[in-house]
Amino acid sequence: MLTIDLNIIGKRIKQARLNKKFTQQDLADRCGFTKSLLSKIENGQTASAVATLSKIADNLETPLSWFLEENEQQNLILLPSNNRTQKIGNKEMGYMYERLANRSRFSKIEPVLVTVPPDSEGIDPYTHSEEEFIFILSGAINLWYDGESHLLKEGDSAYFNGSMPHIFKPVSDQEAKVLTVFVEPSD
Repeated sequence: MLTIDLNIIGKRIKQARLNKKFTQQDLADRCGFTKSLLSKIENGQTASAVATLSKIADNLETPLSWFLEENEQQNLILLPSNNRTQKIGNKEMGYMYERLANRSRFSKIEPVLVTVPPDSEGIDPYTHSEEEFIFILSGAINLWYDGESHLLKEGDSAYFNGSMPHIFKPVSDQEAKVLTVFVEPSD
């Protein structure tokens, strides 16, 4: 049976609350419970029902799982290639993603290895809130950005605002590997 350290959960909730610039009273009001209860949770003095933690997570826009993870926050994260998460996605989605770091919940960047299969043509452009830096590791892509096509080959890079419609399209019958770094915009 997994034992969860209440102090770690409390510290993570406090960290997320401060990151959002909420006072304890602000968060308690949003969640519909007392400041006293929130203070006890943050100080590891009381166990909370999952429903209570879920309300906190929702109001902090933070995954509930982040509060419950076993691993401590680390200043150095080493991720050998054989320990990386499996690729997410498939040809129907257009890409396969491989996270290159198990980043902190509050990090403003996320590095990802994107594989663009040669037969991923029918995918529509999409948008997201992050800025995006890409570096073509191998192969070539057409970066469709805001209705225009830009050919990028091995060694080329681009930096762009993700809020404009964009997508990576294959150029040939070979897959392309793209180092992608998502950067959350500054407030």
